[in-house]
Amino acid sequence: MITPIRNAYYLSFPVVMGAVLSNRMAARLSDVDPVHWATPIVLALVVFIIYATDRLLDIQKPTQPTTPRHRFHQQYAPLLWRVVAGSAGLALILTFFLPAPVVKFGIVLGGVCAAYVLAVYRLPAGHPALYLKEPMIAVLYSVGIWGSVWAQRPTVRGIELAEFGMFLGIALQNLLLFDVMEQREGTARPESSLVTVLGAARCDTLLRWLTFGIVVTGFVVCFSTDDRFAQRSALILALMSVVLYGIQRYPAYFLRNERYRWLGDGVFWMPALVL
Repeated sequence: MITPIRNAYYLSFPVVMGAVLSNRMAARLSDVDPVHWATPIVLALVVFIIYATDRLLDIQKPTQPTTPRHRFHQQYAPLLWRVVAGSAGLALILTFFLPAPVVKFGIVLGGVCAAYVLAVYRLPAGHPALYLKEPMIAVLYSVGIWGSVWAQRPTVRGIELAEFGMFLGIALQNLLLFDVMEQREGTARPESSLVTVLGAARCDTLLRWLTFGIVVTGFVVCFSTDDRFAQRSALILALMSVVLYGIQRYPAYFLRNERYRWLGDGVFWMPALVL
């Protein structure tokens, strides 16, 4: 059982499932009902394609990463490229079943994601733009999850924008935390890590402020609306941030066997608690 679970983890299955669950929470918060049956499938395929392609391109660089996840992609690269191609084909077919606004939104976001992946791959090591990788991923990930819902609505409430901001903060907190932990375990790449720009101490401070801002926003949302689901989802988002802070607070424990990655990606499953 350990090997299949580990392989699913290397293939970013926790991130994929987290995206689907988070999207479902955003859809319920925005009163988009019913959610088209193809939406979660396409979202899962797209997230997998982006993460897998990013790592498959990473391993082709001269200074390729040495993490177990990247070694797994190196070992199975030919097979994974075929899986990515098959996933892209299936996602393209399912696109024809989606509502028109979602398709238009997906085309625009897909173009931005493709341009971003190609730019990251082509930029030379040490290029200043690479230091924006983590914030850019957080933005694209969050916009993909929430934007596909908002594309089906004529207006967006302030509560939804607030919770989107919380989710964006959590996504950035997750990526920055991974940067810090990778530096601690000696697997960070200086040319592409935001930690090398801010420094570990500043990143720790930034992560604490992110947690504080997300938690405060969650409480403000709870006291400013009578929408019970909005209150519950805000509390869940705040709790997700607190869990990430717990990893930051006890690095020695969570560095063992990459526990920080398992739990850090696993927090995106927590929206299931309010669905």
